[in-house]
Amino acid sequence: MLDPGFLHFVAVGFAAQLVDGALGMAFGVVSTTALIALGVPPAAASAGVYAVETVTTGVSGLSHLLLRNIAWPLFLRIVVPGVGGAILGACLLATIPAEKARPLVQAYLAVVGLWIFWRGLRHLHVERPPRFVAPLGLAGGFLDAAGGGGWGPIVTSNLLIQGGTPRTVVGTVNAAEFFVTAAPTGTFLAVLGPGLVSRAMLGLLVGGVLAAPLGAFLARRLAADTLMILVGLVLTATSLFGIVRALTG
Repeated sequence: MLDPGFLHFVAVGFAAQLVDGALGMAFGVVSTTALIALGVPPAAASAGVYAVETVTTGVSGLSHLLLRNIAWPLFLRIVVPGVGGAILGACLLATIPAEKARPLVQAYLAVVGLWIFWRGLRHLHVERPPRFVAPLGLAGGFLDAAGGGGWGPIVTSNLLIQGGTPRTVVGTVNAAEFFVTAAPTGTFLAVLGPGLVSRAMLGLLVGGVLAAPLGAFLARRLAADTLMILVGLVLTATSLFGIVRALTG
C-alpha cells in the first residue's frame, strides 16, 4: 500500500507540471511552495525541485514535440542563449546577489501578467513573429540558475507580449527548458550527491511525469485568448506571491 505522504508529493508534482506544461511556467513556485508547506526544508525543496524539473521538462518537451507545439526556428533562437545564461548564472551564483533583484523582477512580471490577461480578455492579441528573442533566453537562463526560477515567466510572457502564438510559445519554451535546467542540475547533483534523492523528490517526479503529456495536450486544445488569460492570471499571482515572500522573508 502506498504511503499517503508519498501520494501528497505525487499530487504536488502532478498539479505543478500540469500548470507548467499548459501555460509554460510555474512548476518551480508551485512545487517549492507546496513542499515547504508539507514540511520539506526550503534549501532541500529548492534544489530537489530543480533536479526533478530536468526530468519533467524532458517529458514535457517530448509531449509538445509529439503534439507539434514546437516552433523550431524560435526554439533554436532561445535555447542556445538560454543554456549560456544558465551556465553563467550557476557559475556566478556565489558572487552575484541575484536574490536582491528578485522583488524588482517579480514586480515587472506582475505588470506583464496583468497586461497579458487584459489582452486575452479583450481579444487584443495580434500574432506576429517575436523579434527580441536571444536576450530573453540569456536573461531567463541566467535568472533561472542564479535566482532559483524565472525561465518560464520571463521568456514565455515576453514572447507572448511580442505577438508569439500562445500554443507554440508554451511548447517551445517548455522544450528548451530541458536544456536550460540540465547544466545547473548537474552542479546540484555533484554537490549534494545521493542526499538530493528523497521521498518528496521521487513523489514530485512521478506526479510531474504523469502530468506532462496532459499539460501539452491542454496547451494545444485551449483557445489562444484562453491561454493568454490563464498565463496572465498565473504570472500575476505567482509574481505577487514572490514579492510578498521576498519582502517578508
